[in-house]
Amino acid sequence: MAILVNEKSRVIIQGITGREGMARTRLMKDYGTQVVAGVTPGRGGQDVYSVPVFDSVAQAWEKQGPVDVSVVFVPAALVRGAALEAIDAGVQLLVIVPDRVPIHDVLEIAARAAEKGARFVGPNTLGLVSPGKAVLGMIGGRAERAREWFKPGFVGVSSRSGGMTSAISYYLTRAGLGQSTIVHVGGDAVVGLSHPEVMALFEEDPETEMAVMFGEIGTSQEERVADLIEGGRFTKPLIAYIGGKAAKSGTRFSHAGAIVEGSRGSYETKVKRLHEVGAHIVEAISDIPAKAREIAGSRPK
Repeated sequence: MAILVNEKSRVIIQGITGREGMARTRLMKDYGTQVVAGVTPGRGGQDVYSVPVFDSVAQAWEKQGPVDVSVVFVPAALVRGAALEAIDAGVQLLVIVPDRVPIHDVLEIAARAAEKGARFVGPNTLGLVSPGKAVLGMIGGRAERAREWFKPGFVGVSSRSGGMTSAISYYLTRAGLGQSTIVHVGGDAVVGLSHPEVMALFEEDPETEMAVMFGEIGTSQEERVADLIEGGRFTKPLIAYIGGKAAKSGTRFSHAGAIVEGSRGSYETKVKRLHEVGAHIVEAISDIPAKAREIAGSRPK
């Protein structure tokens, strides 16, 4: 099984005629994602890799049928309008790829999504993959590489780093451990689906038997995952790596969302909380496959 997207999900791409939109349309289509339409205002009637382009999300929905997911590849300043348009049209999941989206805009998107019962991943995300089923966004770069690096299996992956999202999954695949779904939650301080929400989805997925989380300093995402475990709302084995061990208070590490203010969101507090609730903490990314194989070997047959 998979969370968020599968081979039946009907996907549109907002900003499909831009450079990134066109390149990632090819990735998604070549991988097997069911891309049914693209949207770029003023470009209706064109097509990109045989995907018809419409002027609005509502028009795409009317002409092509219901839409499950929109992948957004528009400039940061236009993300708010594109996202609200998709949500208001009835799209239930958005993948917001651009970075530098103003926080106020993200908060407005989050409020509208909550009002309409929709969800979004990002902003500042590479997207997500359900191996063998669909890719949303730009993970893998090319379809051939995505097929090679990501294999279907029982390990769920959630990461705050785009590069580490791919690297962890690649190393798991090399160790013979496939993935159920791989999610880059995004590197900004305010995102849609964060680690706790992704873990809750993994908990509900019968084919996800363990999870791997790449965390970082800044925000309280990892501490909230610990709260889930403590409250019995996430019960599957969790392997966690936390980046930013050497960062000092007030220093930004890697992403906009990775900054320590005082003791909140520090490496020490995250590791301490996860240790307390029984998560498996590793000191190096390269330790993840061995720990996953150890856990897989001890699971009930």
